[in-house]
Amino acid sequence: MAKVQISKGKFDGIQACADANGVIAAAAMDQRGSLKKAIAKARGSEVDDAALTEFKTCVTRVLTKHSSAILMDPEYGLPALEHRAPGTGVLLAYEKTGYDVTVKGRLPDLLSVWSVRRLAEAGADAIKILLYYNPFDAPEVNEVKHAFIERIGAECAAIDKPFFLEPLAYDDAIGDEKSLEFAKAKPKYVAAYMAEFSKPRYGVDVLKVEVPVNVKFVEGMKVFGGEAAYTREEAKQHFVDAAAACTLPFIYLSAGVTDDVFRETLELAAEAGTPFSGVLCGRATWQDGVAIFGKEGGPALEAWLEDRGVTNIKALNEVIAKGAKPWWTVYGGMDNIEVVG
Repeated sequence: MAKVQISKGKFDGIQACADANGVIAAAAMDQRGSLKKAIAKARGSEVDDAALTEFKTCVTRVLTKHSSAILMDPEYGLPALEHRAPGTGVLLAYEKTGYDVTVKGRLPDLLSVWSVRRLAEAGADAIKILLYYNPFDAPEVNEVKHAFIERIGAECAAIDKPFFLEPLAYDDAIGDEKSLEFAKAKPKYVAAYMAEFSKPRYGVDVLKVEVPVNVKFVEGMKVFGGEAAYTREEAKQHFVDAAAACTLPFIYLSAGVTDDVFRETLELAAEAGTPFSGVLCGRATWQDGVAIFGKEGGPALEAWLEDRGVTNIKALNEVIAKGAKPWWTVYGGMDNIEVVG
């Protein structure tokens, strides 16, 4: 295998987000609108921006002691970053939360007062973009998204910052992404977007992806709900096929499932021999603390995090340590990387 050249800024940025073994065990705390609604529901009244920042600060203060990096938004989360554990890498989100439901295609948009340069100046080691993506959507929709990602990739290259892309599969013709019908379609959607965004033209450095199956429809899983989309062996093959479509390091997102479901999912990925390089895990670790924060405030949340939150993340880290591969594995090992610049 020929040596792979990676620029110094991108190399250093990815390393900053990984642990000493080259595995990315990152906490996700860039939720905005959905988190605000969840806190308001628990509190029984509207919440202000300060409450969102306080929640993010509590999570950051406790969980970064057990994470290699944290993903944060620049809108509400920058003050929280001051409370992260020493040596914790920082990924900053660049996209606006949500999408305009009145426009076809779930089109992406950027935070209007931010740029990659400004995010880097705010302390980002890497830039993250979330993109709703249906590989089989109308060409006029996907061409907009392809050009959008090309622009982000070029902007990251200009500032020499790693670009973490998070594609999320959907199909409006199917609808509910938690349905049996979508579970059956999901493997080909995930494999297709992993292949597409591995292309050099996009300038993506790390893919943050969904697992290619919905584990609630995998026969034999603890969480199996009774309806099967795949056998356990078929599910493992879907992991293998999706990974084979990708030529970049990739990590898994927790997608809002519970911590025990996410751990079992990663164990299945490891059993399949999937060369995933870690996780970016948010709600699976801290979501049960939202109600506590809403009803009892920050100190109660921190107490819960120090107990249950730390237990969750330590259990997750054990699974990652057993199953994940260093991010440089896809390039043939660290010795096969030439850092330039």
